[in-house]
Amino acid sequence: MSILKTLKLAAAQPSSATSEQGIRTKLLSYLNEQKALAEAEISGTPFTATKMVTRTNEAGEKTRVEEPRHVRKGWFTNATGKMFFQVRYGSKPLELAKGMNAVEVPGISELPALIGSIIDAANAGELDPQLSAAIAERKANFKPRAKKSGS
Repeated sequence: MSILKTLKLAAAQPSSATSEQGIRTKLLSYLNEQKALAEAEISGTPFTATKMVTRTNEAGEKTRVEEPRHVRKGWFTNATGKMFFQVRYGSKPLELAKGMNAVEVPGISELPALIGSIIDAANAGELDPQLSAAIAERKANFKPRAKKSGS
């Protein structure tokens, strides 16, 4: 008797997340990190984000270890002393409304609540058009690769 005949076979496909869900997940991870950074700054505690990297140990074996990484603040204070928060996709700020790329914040103590509101808006899909525009702009910067000749 064949081993394959003993198994329960099915024609299944993995549930793939739509591109909007993946983009939204990336934005939400950025916003949650910014919220944690703001809360750490308010409380005066250090904030450390980590990433997994491959390093070679003393025995010459490659191992995966966590390493701290730099997190850039999403808020700034302008020359007049007003504080603003920018939602970024990659290195560019998202345009939240026509010509508007930042949200004015009364003070740093209100920043976590403001970021929480933006997280709610992102979960509701309100930022999807801006994310789609940012991705289209980013894709326009990439040139297709030239095909190699078969000679």
